[in-house]
Amino acid sequence: MKRRHFLSSSIAALATPALADHHGKKKPEELFQISLAQWSNHRALFKKKFTNLEWPEYTKKNFGILGLEYVNQFFKDKAKDQSYLAELNKRVGDLGMTNVLIMVDGEGHIGAGTDAKRQRTVDNHKKWVDAAKILGCHSIRVNSHGEGKDDAEKAINCVKGLTELSNYAKNHEINVIVENHGGLSSNGAWMSKVLADVGLPNCGSLPDFGNFHDYDRYKGLAELMPFAKGVSAKSRSFNDKGEEQATDFRKALKIVMEHNYHSWIGVEFEGKHVSEDEGVKLTKKLLETVRTELA
Repeated sequence: MKRRHFLSSSIAALATPALADHHGKKKPEELFQISLAQWSNHRALFKKKFTNLEWPEYTKKNFGILGLEYVNQFFKDKAKDQSYLAELNKRVGDLGMTNVLIMVDGEGHIGAGTDAKRQRTVDNHKKWVDAAKILGCHSIRVNSHGEGKDDAEKAINCVKGLTELSNYAKNHEINVIVENHGGLSSNGAWMSKVLADVGLPNCGSLPDFGNFHDYDRYKGLAELMPFAKGVSAKSRSFNDKGEEQATDFRKALKIVMEHNYHSWIGVEFEGKHVSEDEGVKLTKKLLETVRTELA
């Protein structure tokens, strides 16, 4: 399996203009590649329809998607299991797929209010940095929940936690990326300032189209894109024309392209009006349609 370049595969892509065909037009697949966020299949995984080890093959067979964005809770006890990670790597490699990132939940608040609690959270995340390195992922996604008496103190504590974890991850050539995932992290201005204050090249963002709660999603996307090492195309419901009803994917993807981002964009379907598989297919089709238009 191909190794990720340090600071994510996006960095190399950011510096390289999209390739053009002999007519001078950009090839759609050079604008960005499509990956799948594992949460899109969370109901099937919780129901044991397939295991984490079987998910890569399921993804390729059913969706034709080759990039994998894991959620740690589906292999929670396997972060230090060398044989398990080796088997997962073998399956992914044999399928010609790519492990992109691991989304980490349930390991504590990265911006905890005391040094001891914050250090415990950082230590809890280290095993996922190690696992990401073994799997060839470029990043782990963390949550930036901050504790403190006001927004400023919460920001300071998040900066401390992210800095500590990013310095550890740097030695493993892994990025630490923050998703807008509720609370202050869904405030683009606040979150972008935290990342700027961390100021480390391997600490960035994972902008999610749909998680800017009570905040203009296009403004938030534009604020987080300068730090982006991944992008999550959140979808929940579609109209009869195949358009996502909450997010204008054309507008969102134009913002992404304006920031010269040409790496993985993850399908993340969270809806209930159609099946998980149908939602993934609808989201992928919409991404492909807009990608072709933009090219």
